[in-house]
Amino acid sequence: MLLTIDVGNTHTVLGLFEGEDVIEHWRLATDARRTADEIAVVLQGLLTQSPLLKGADVDGIAICSTVPSVLNEMREMCRRYYGDVTAVIVEPGIRTGVPVRMDNPKEVGSDRIVNSLAAIDQYGGPCIVVDFGTATSFDAVSAKGEYVGAVTAPGIEISVDALAAAGAQLHKVELVRPRSVIAKNTVEALQAGIIYGFAGQVDGIVERMAAELADDPDEVTVVATGGHAALVVGESRSIDVHEPWLTLMGLRLIYHRNTT
Repeated sequence: MLLTIDVGNTHTVLGLFEGEDVIEHWRLATDARRTADEIAVVLQGLLTQSPLLKGADVDGIAICSTVPSVLNEMREMCRRYYGDVTAVIVEPGIRTGVPVRMDNPKEVGSDRIVNSLAAIDQYGGPCIVVDFGTATSFDAVSAKGEYVGAVTAPGIEISVDALAAAGAQLHKVELVRPRSVIAKNTVEALQAGIIYGFAGQVDGIVERMAAELADDPDEVTVVATGGHAALVVGESRSIDVHEPWLTLMGLRLIYHRNTT
């Protein structure tokens, strides 16, 4: 089985593949202070406690990370505890099959390349990937499968935290759909502003990106992923597909491109 690990700024998502299917998955808080030994303990605990795995062995590992300190510990964890397992880490020199048409390709986060690869493989191009993470990332991929550009906006969680910190009478609220857009209380007013505000932001940015990306914007497939995607997908008119495991799917593809 292939273990895929996507280390983000806020959360780390792990998925276990049997063939092309995700058969088990976990979401953890990303902790830059966690050592390789601690990561190994957590990982082995998850693998042994899952009722779905029944003692299955990991025979491959694929990792991407936007947090350099965590990546170093992940690398050490693989060396010490999974030394006999082939590990592929997405970094310069790894074959992804995605040409990067940016002023400085090294500035592009590995997760964005991984997402683009998975989107092209699943849905073809041109496409736009909207990743609702710590930041809300918009990645444009051409019909040829090239990574051609991006938009980055503050993420939902960051925006909620900033609003609660700056407003004396405001506080963090549960992120759920309110009863109506025009709210009757402070909590629902905040929920409406967050959910419908981000849905409007996504539609506006995607519309402009699609117009630049293709002669016919209707040909552009918009794929949503990330921890907060489910909040916005139902309220956005521009998102075509919600794929929560897009990054993990891309890691599986990269693993096989570099090991077969």
